[in-house]
Amino acid sequence: MESCDVGGRQQGPIWHRKPGPAARRGVIVNIIHSVKGYHSKTVRFLNVAFDSSGDSLLAGDHQGNIYVFDLNGNRFNLVQRTMQACTALAFNLRRKTEFLVALADYSIKCFDTETQELVSWMRGHDSSVSSISVHGSGRYAITTSTDTAQLWDLDTFQRKRKLNVRQSVGIQKVFFLPLSNTILSCFKDNSVFAWEFDTLRCKYQLPTPVEGSALLYKVFAVTRDGRIFVAGGKSNRLHLWCLESRKLIRIIQMPAKVRAVRHLEFLRDSFDGGSNQVLGVLSQDNIMRFINIETCKLLFDIGSHEEGISTAAISPNGRYIASVMENGSLNLYSVQALTQEGNQPPPPTFKVVENRSRCPSEANKLTMRVTSGRSERPWKSKESKIQSRLLKLQVNTSPENKENELPGGLNKKRLRALLKGFGEYPAKYRMFVWRSLLQLPENYLAFSSLIDKGTHSAFVNIQNEYPIKSQKLLRVLQRTLSALAHWSAIFAETPYIPLLAFPFVKLFQNNQLICFEVVATVVVNLCQHWFEYFPNPPVNVLSMMENVLAHHDKELLQHLIKHNVTAQVYAWPLLETLFSEVLTREEWLKVFDNIFSNHPSYFLMIVVSYIICSRAPLLHCDQKADFEYFFHHRNNLDINVVIKEAYHLMETTPLDIHPQRMLDDFIPLTKGQYPVFNKYPKFIVDYQTQEWERIRQDEIEYLRERQLAHELEAEAQQRKAEDEAWYRKQELLREAEEQRRKMLLEEEEKLAEQRQRLAAVKRELKVKELQFLDASRRRFLKYQQDQRQMELKRLDDDIARKVECCSSSSFLEGLFLKINKEKNQEAVTKEMKEEVDACRRKVDLEDHLVQRWMEVDREEKQKVAEENLAKAEQKRLDTDWRLRALHKLKSGDQACEKRYQEIAKLLHDNRVKEAELLEAMREAEEKKWEEVIQKKAQLEAEEKAAAAADEHRKQFLEDKMNDAFELAVKLQREDGCFGERVDDAVLLWGCQHEAFSK
Repeated sequence: MESCDVGGRQQGPIWHRKPGPAARRGVIVNIIHSVKGYHSKTVRFLNVAFDSSGDSLLAGDHQGNIYVFDLNGNRFNLVQRTMQACTALAFNLRRKTEFLVALADYSIKCFDTETQELVSWMRGHDSSVSSISVHGSGRYAITTSTDTAQLWDLDTFQRKRKLNVRQSVGIQKVFFLPLSNTILSCFKDNSVFAWEFDTLRCKYQLPTPVEGSALLYKVFAVTRDGRIFVAGGKSNRLHLWCLESRKLIRIIQMPAKVRAVRHLEFLRDSFDGGSNQVLGVLSQDNIMRFINIETCKLLFDIGSHEEGISTAAISPNGRYIASVMENGSLNLYSVQALTQEGNQPPPPTFKVVENRSRCPSEANKLTMRVTSGRSERPWKSKESKIQSRLLKLQVNTSPENKENELPGGLNKKRLRALLKGFGEYPAKYRMFVWRSLLQLPENYLAFSSLIDKGTHSAFVNIQNEYPIKSQKLLRVLQRTLSALAHWSAIFAETPYIPLLAFPFVKLFQNNQLICFEVVATVVVNLCQHWFEYFPNPPVNVLSMMENVLAHHDKELLQHLIKHNVTAQVYAWPLLETLFSEVLTREEWLKVFDNIFSNHPSYFLMIVVSYIICSRAPLLHCDQKADFEYFFHHRNNLDINVVIKEAYHLMETTPLDIHPQRMLDDFIPLTKGQYPVFNKYPKFIVDYQTQEWERIRQDEIEYLRERQLAHELEAEAQQRKAEDEAWYRKQELLREAEEQRRKMLLEEEEKLAEQRQRLAAVKRELKVKELQFLDASRRRFLKYQQDQRQMELKRLDDDIARKVECCSSSSFLEGLFLKINKEKNQEAVTKEMKEEVDACRRKVDLEDHLVQRWMEVDREEKQKVAEENLAKAEQKRLDTDWRLRALHKLKSGDQACEKRYQEIAKLLHDNRVKEAELLEAMREAEEKKWEEVIQKKAQLEAEEKAAAAADEHRKQFLEDKMNDAFELAVKLQREDGCFGERVDDAVLLWGCQHEAFSK
């Protein structure tokens, strides 16, 4: 192989072909990626993956370099540098040049190997991606990490679904079952669930293993047919589950040196038909052992303690094993060299059935130990292997042998000899032999494109015509028929195609691709010229069979003609059902072993043989219904006799009437794409298709109109229900409104009562306060009167004493003037009392008006403000009155004190200065008059200030009354229920104006 520079001093992988010791047996090539420079080192490979053909290998190292190795072209190429280590690879996508790589930054990238460009970048994982599983169609992929599994659509590279689990559980692996639409999810708590891919509905869960056999599952593997599921972990035991019965069928115990299993993978074999028998087990000692799960024999192993294996991958064609070694290199093994079996079929095996009732426990019943099988199949040297291969090639160089060679290493001539000797193929290898005889191409992409078109309209309601109990079988039948209809339009119009396909659908229900290709091969080869007279039965084919029957049993044919029984009665039912109505399963399989091994004309011969072998009961039938019943039900015939008679007919039938002259030789389906099938009257099929389409459109239109009518009726019913609900709701709202109005009136009445009680309480408090003020004023006046009386009494005593002491008339006049002054002072006091009473009455009237206005105004803040204003005004008036009273009392006291001084002075100077007494009295009188004038001026000023305050308060009350009146008028316009309150407000306003006018 050639190596290529990848830039700088780093070199590409170096391929070594040195012959090694026995420990390196089967190694084709050893690949080492070395970096040359001042410090040379080896770049370790981490992961490998094969493409779907098995001829190309993808490998990634810890520096992020991705290489593609072409095993047929003997070269390699650096296709990408990701600059970070890869954790998983997948190379079996729908587009063959694309691959998926999971990187250390938890992302998944898709690259193209030809353009070396990034196709897509997918993110969504929060931990390292441990595995990538790709669907058989290559359109979907599942990426698994420890905390989640995500399903991706590889056409749009969008995430379709995400599986999240609790952190305490964790995910081990989630992957597709091969060639099926089932997803298997394995968790760290040993639970295994199967999910339907289309609906993501849980199909089943594997039960808990039997007591004494539980182990912690870590690694898993499934056979190619999806029937056997193997799980292993930290133990030397492997659990084999049957996914069809969902039971643990076997426990395989590895040798004692195996303590843990790190990797499991089945080795595909050309002879097993998908039910792989050889399992590769990579254990903790870095040795991968390959065992037969049926015989539990150790076949061979790869790796050693010195050159241990880190991980491995097996090619889909079963030819190569790629292993990443512990030293970072990559080994490629030849399975043929390891098995030393070449193209020979495996020898017959024998199974020993034990009586399980004697086993002490269920786990012991299932457990089988792995033993070495090398004594039975001793290893040969490489020289002998090469020599035997060369001899085989030399022997098989003749054209006849080349014509008889079949895929998978089988020989058609030998198979016929085996069939003639045993009458049938071994049941274990029958499916593989059939696939080899029919040379199925296994066109995954072409089949996927047919399946992706969905269910054909002709088979949407197939369950009504064919009520099959098994839903799985019904789905497989529907998909197979839909694929056939998408392949060729004739099959959508052929009424008997379900009868023809059903036996193969039931036989290959776990592998839909093989099922479709078998049915397609049967249609192309065994059903030649069937559709030339469509929609009628193939008259030409039936005529050929009638000619053969006339040549070999003319009496029977005359009997059938006599009773008006044509080939459409005695031959066509056997053809269109492929004998499935008249044969048992074992008989049917034996018959088709012979049909597939011979020329397509043998199929017609075996129908004629069946009729000839049934001549005895047919000759006794004289009713057409009896003939129809005979060819639609099982009969007591020896199928071996029928098969032998068919061979006799093939040999003894003249060439001019032999069907082989009219029918072509066997032609297998082409690889890559299926052939065009147009051997039918296209105009009839097109006309029927148009008619069916017209009927379908009419039915769709009818269903649409009926749906529209139902929708209109439902809408009318809904509208009626909505109207009734609306009326009920309006009635409830009206009742609720009435109830709320009653509650509101009750609350208003209660509020009015509370306001009346509050007003009464306020009036009582005001009356008490006024009474208290009046009592205080009376006490004060009484106290002042008592003081005046005591003073007058003292003055009277002084006058009497003075009269006695002095009889002067002038002195007496002065005393009388002082007495008059005191009386005038009392008059002034009385006048002040009258003014105080008038002020009190005025304040009472204002309080009454304010109280009425507060009852009209409902706002609490205005009410409080008015109350505070009234209180402040009352306090101001009371304080003013008290101030005036105190001023007057103080002035009176000062005057009295002066008078006392003057009297003392007069009494003291009475005798000395009598003449000066009068002068002093006059001076004192003048001073008093001046004080009186000043007091009167002060009193007038204070009265003017009080009048201004009264005018301001009157204006304020008028404004408030006007506002209340306007509000009442507005409310009256909105609701007539407030009319009475407006009248009260108007009346209150009028009273206020009348009060203030007074």
